[in-house]
Amino acid sequence: MEDKLLESIAYILPAVVTGLVAYYMFNGFIKQQGSEKKLELLSERKKDTLPIKLQAYERMLLFCERINPVKMLVRIKPLSENTHDYLQLLIANVEQEYEHNFVQQIYVSDDSWTAILATKNAIINKLKQVSETSKSANELRENVIIFYAKTLPPTDTAISFIKNEVKKLL
Repeated sequence: MEDKLLESIAYILPAVVTGLVAYYMFNGFIKQQGSEKKLELLSERKKDTLPIKLQAYERMLLFCERINPVKMLVRIKPLSENTHDYLQLLIANVEQEYEHNFVQQIYVSDDSWTAILATKNAIINKLKQVSETSKSANELRENVIIFYAKTLPPTDTAISFIKNEVKKLL
């Protein structure tokens, strides 16, 4: 009886070992194939989304250019000499540009969006601050232009940040 048991073990043991080796080899092969497919799908997805992301960064760069205080003051003339009315017109223009590009935050990085939002808020705050000491719309224009002639506009910082983000994408 013991001989039959030992003989059975002698036949079964190599088969079990061979089965385990085959299982682990096939399991590793299947995992590797799955990883390769995931990488391929990820690469394909990135290839499809890259143009959309680049377009979003382009739009955000254009947004920064359009809300650049000096360029905006040249583009938007005061309707009257009232400082408050002109300030409201400028702020409305910045807000309109922002709302037009609001959805782009889906495609840009969180850091880029934070920089863009900070730029928008800094420009609005500076316009309000300068308007407090300005007696007319034209004086507001002059004071803002003089201020930004001495200081780098926040839009330049945001544009630099956007360019760095795009370099990372490419």
